[in-house]
Amino acid sequence: MSFLQSVYSKLRRHPKRIVFPDGTDPRVIRAARMFNDRGLGIAVLIGNREHIVAVAEANGVPLEKVAVVDPETSSEMPRFVELTGQLERYRGMEAGDLRNLLTTPNYFASMMLQHGLVDGLVGGVGAYASALFRPLLQLIKPLPHAPVISSSMIVEVPRPEIGDDGVLFFADCGVVPDPTVDQLASIGVQTGLLARQVFGKTPRIAFLSFSTHGSSADPSAMKMAAAAVQARELAIKVEGHDALDHPMEIEGELQVDSAISPSVAKIKLPDSLVAGRANVLIFPDLNSGNIAVKLVQCLAGARVYGHIVNGLSRPAARISRGTLSEDIAAVAAIIGLQAVEYRKLYPIGDNEGH
Repeated sequence: MSFLQSVYSKLRRHPKRIVFPDGTDPRVIRAARMFNDRGLGIAVLIGNREHIVAVAEANGVPLEKVAVVDPETSSEMPRFVELTGQLERYRGMEAGDLRNLLTTPNYFASMMLQHGLVDGLVGGVGAYASALFRPLLQLIKPLPHAPVISSSMIVEVPRPEIGDDGVLFFADCGVVPDPTVDQLASIGVQTGLLARQVFGKTPRIAFLSFSTHGSSADPSAMKMAAAAVQARELAIKVEGHDALDHPMEIEGELQVDSAISPSVAKIKLPDSLVAGRANVLIFPDLNSGNIAVKLVQCLAGARVYGHIVNGLSRPAARISRGTLSEDIAAVAAIIGLQAVEYRKLYPIGDNEGH
């Protein structure tokens, strides 16, 4: 069973509601129909109803099983205006101004997610990243143990000996330009939690560098080693709420071949639980992470899914403006699967408000 087939099979047992704020984009409309047709749950398109219907008809996509929500006419708008006005950031704003803000699909979809009307959100096709991240960060409650919001990419390569049957998790490839040691530790743990949720297996997390276990004393290498140490401490705190079958294994700093190549690891670190078997790769900065994911995509024919947003109390993903319908539907399925056990991973109590 392929990675995506496994995701679909698990999600069909627990279908979820996924909201798409870019509801007038033909690629998103097709992806929503794919999500429904595959029995994965309910797709919710946000936008002007007449516009969505017209685009769907022009592209030959039936909408009878796809939910369409128009913020302008939604019965939830008065409640959302009231709830948003209670947040510190928006106190003092007039109700009319709040309503105008919430008619923006990204803001309305984020409120739907925060207040339990949907289980996950997939957006970003129609605008730059900031247009989606701004409402997510302003309206979705962060996790108490996540000092930074980051993102993970799921990378599937045609080499089953790498990662978990060819699947690895890369982070951060899309949010934090130059993370501190504390931020790197959090990025590693959050991505490990995602990996365990998707696979139900032990996250084996490698903090990457051009150095392996002190082969260089350069400050950038020592930064990754320190981040690995802090990640181990953070993982104990995060995982302490539950008896887990698959606690995280964390190591760094490691060169990438030491992390993913069993033959190289056998020579350099034969006793390591991570080296040669890593399924989560944490990069020193945004440059290296973004370059790496695009290299494996362009040169190795890897399938790439994301960006999965880490550090929020609700599952969400930002997809790039060039993403095709098939991949949008795949990311929606991953977000749906993430929602299945989200509260087990993040027992934060009442998520309402900030």
